[in-house]
Amino acid sequence: MVNHWIIAPVVLPAMTAVALLFVPRGWMQARRAVSVASVVALSAICVVLWGMAQNGPQAYAVGDWPAPFGIVVVLDRLSALMLLAAAAIGLAAVLYAIIGWDRRGAHFHTLFHFQLLGINGAFLTGDVFNLFVFFEVLLIASYGLVLHGGGAWRLKSGFQYAAVNLIASTIFLFAVGLLYGVTGTLNMADLAVRVAALPAADHALLRVAALLLFIVFAVKCALVPFHWWLPSAYSAGSAPAVALFAVLTKVGAYAIIRMHTLVFADDAAGISGTLQELLVPAAAVTLALGAVGVFGSRSMLQLASYSTVASMGTLLLAAAGLGAAQISAALYYLLHSCLIGAALFLLVDLVAAGRGPVADRLLPEVPVPQALMLGGLFFLCGMAMVGMPPLSGFVGKVAILDGLRGSENAVLAWTVILAASLLLLVGFARAGSTVFWKAGTMALRSAGGRPEAMRPAPRRAGLVVALLLAGTAVLSAFGGPVLEATDATAAELLDRQLYIRAVAPAAFPPES
Repeated sequence: MVNHWIIAPVVLPAMTAVALLFVPRGWMQARRAVSVASVVALSAICVVLWGMAQNGPQAYAVGDWPAPFGIVVVLDRLSALMLLAAAAIGLAAVLYAIIGWDRRGAHFHTLFHFQLLGINGAFLTGDVFNLFVFFEVLLIASYGLVLHGGGAWRLKSGFQYAAVNLIASTIFLFAVGLLYGVTGTLNMADLAVRVAALPAADHALLRVAALLLFIVFAVKCALVPFHWWLPSAYSAGSAPAVALFAVLTKVGAYAIIRMHTLVFADDAAGISGTLQELLVPAAAVTLALGAVGVFGSRSMLQLASYSTVASMGTLLLAAAGLGAAQISAALYYLLHSCLIGAALFLLVDLVAAGRGPVADRLLPEVPVPQALMLGGLFFLCGMAMVGMPPLSGFVGKVAILDGLRGSENAVLAWTVILAASLLLLVGFARAGSTVFWKAGTMALRSAGGRPEAMRPAPRRAGLVVALLLAGTAVLSAFGGPVLEATDATAAELLDRQLYIRAVAPAAFPPES
């Protein structure tokens, strides 16, 4: 029996985005109500899908066309886990947006739901071409969200962001065409079977296609040397949009993990070995560069952006080995980095809004209103991002270090992760002391003991950040069960026969 709930995370945001186009611009409360209700419903559906995924991979043939000829959507533990992360961050972002950010552009909520459509579709699709299509949907929506609020700075950053991703999309098309030309299919399950049986004469072309795909995914997840667009784009985007972008980079990491554990898992063409040779040093340099960027940041937005770069380096360094323990630890860290990345960008927006013209710059000139509350939240964000106990960053990094123990890259990985953590600690401590302590002290001295009053942050906005941080605390408190869930996800992911049989058992015979 076909379960139509599998396609709901794609259909619901698509219908919501279209419906919001017909709501008059003056009816802001109606727009907000529809948008929030849709994301709440999406979150509930994703919880149901996670429960369904415990029974193994399940395929949904759109239009009832069988694979590999039709469009197939596949639900398994990995896609369900990614959907949960996207729904949680999406809910936090939309609750923050309705406090006031959504008034700065006419179609914020429409673009927001189109982006959710693209993200969810990328996680669910079982076809490489449709992965390209959903990438384009989420990117087109993200272009509008980067420009949301206007301004020359956003226009310049948005142009750079669009140019980089258009080049990546062109490379993606070349890779898709080459992959189809070599194998005669783009269905991921079918590709897994055909790649394993491909004659040696075609291995060179297959490696080229795999390398092009890797370049595209590396751009999406800001892997060195394709990282430079992220600080500029994320610093210019609106706070709720950038909070959702915390999931955007994870789409690239998801694509790397999915393709190289399913399609390219057979190492006859040497693709898995080549991936590790490329990914390990690139991830290590990404982590190091992100940590140095945090250490040398001149604004809180730069600090948050380079923190995202560093977290992607950590995640990909963990996943590079493609072992069960490493992938499990990487997935746990992925959940953590989504929550803490979104919380940090929203918090920076609150701090900048209350400091007037100084905004988020690391200058001790203007005190932060509600410094005790916001400073406490920043302290917790810093602890989680650095990886200090008791928050989930500590659990995630310990799991990663343990998963890498005994691997051939263990010394490099341990050295880079620990050294980068020290730099991150110093960078966050410097930023926090400058903005929350030195600024308040200087204001007290200049005002004779009474600092100048600035605009306080809305309590609801602070509550959204606190809820995201509470999510990291929950991840830490229930670290054992969550890691058990990611262990099961990694084990299912590496048993690709389960995925193949779920898509079309009659078309794809078991491997010998």
